[in-house]
Amino acid sequence: MLDAGCGSGNAALAAARRFCRVVGVDGDPELLARARRRADAEGLEVTFLEGGAGDLPFPDGAFEVVLSAGEDLPGPDRRYRVGELLRVCRPGGRIGMVHWAPGGYVDELFAAIGPHQVPPPGLEAPVPRDGQDRLRALFGPAVPITAPRRSFRWRFPSAEHQVEFFASFHGPTTRALQAIGPDRAGALRAELLELARRFEVSEDDTLALQLDYLEVVARKPAWL
Repeated sequence: MLDAGCGSGNAALAAARRFCRVVGVDGDPELLARARRRADAEGLEVTFLEGGAGDLPFPDGAFEVVLSAGEDLPGPDRRYRVGELLRVCRPGGRIGMVHWAPGGYVDELFAAIGPHQVPPPGLEAPVPRDGQDRLRALFGPAVPITAPRRSFRWRFPSAEHQVEFFASFHGPTTRALQAIGPDRAGALRAELLELARRFEVSEDDTLALQLDYLEVVARKPAWL
């Protein structure tokens, strides 16, 4: 199994716990170092390599299963990146992806911060996703896809804590705040606070964000 854009290794480690032979690839050395420490702590055998999801260092058909679960395929050419996932997947194999659902919290978050940030080299600014139609355009008509809508809850002590957490640790939010400067940062933080409260589903005084996504599974045709 390949975990493309593995980050700190959540999906790769989950697969290794189920005795899969796993390779994780990511372009962030710090996240890869964290993933290796986590694997060592659990005694799991996972190979973590530095590399980009748009140019995977593997031959055609190298993996039975290919995952892109950490991010929703950021980059200037999503179709090319999906092509790379298809290329390294063996015929008849499966590709799994997380695709943030239209109208959900992450979709609305990207819509709020996208106009305010300058993306780093090689990345385009986040834009709202358009769900099933975009998936069909990315994979092409020959690839069967299932993409049921799912949701999970991400918990924080409060809405204010969530905004500060994202301001410190969520790359797109951090870049947006840095780009607009301190004079305008307060207005964006207020917008993000209102957004968090809009997707609040907690039954107490903490914050539970409901995050909706499409659980994408694509099967590579035997002839592709």
